[in-house]
Amino acid sequence: MLIGLDPLLTPDLLHALAAMGHGDTIALVDANYPATRGRRTLDLAGADIVRALHGVLSLLPLDSFVPEPAVVMQVVGEPAAVPPVFEDINRVLAAHGHKPAATIERHAFYAAAERAYAIVRTGERRFYGDILLTKGVLPPDSK
Repeated sequence: MLIGLDPLLTPDLLHALAAMGHGDTIALVDANYPATRGRRTLDLAGADIVRALHGVLSLLPLDSFVPEPAVVMQVVGEPAAVPPVFEDINRVLAAHGHKPAATIERHAFYAAAERAYAIVRTGERRFYGDILLTKGVLPPDSK
């Protein structure tokens, strides 16, 4: 146990977040996600997407140089749909000072997740409980 760190963050996840560079992405995905598609898979089976996202955003700065540093997967056949899980994700993003997530088509999401530094598979059971986050930089005066 460490002081000041969310206890949900495992040693492997902490290593991944620290090792990522500016512009790298990490995918937080639901329990149904085919995580075998990625290079490195980490499990947070006991946490839903909301809890996992809170933990990750407690440490991860999002990229302010890209237009969409947070992206979710569009609902297949209904690209304008906003399922309740998106609302929950956007509430977490707002609580950490970020704008709502953009959406991208399912296969584009899969392709981006395959290139991510890591895929974090959560225990989220709701469909579309997935998000890609792009890491930013910390200003020199940050703690």
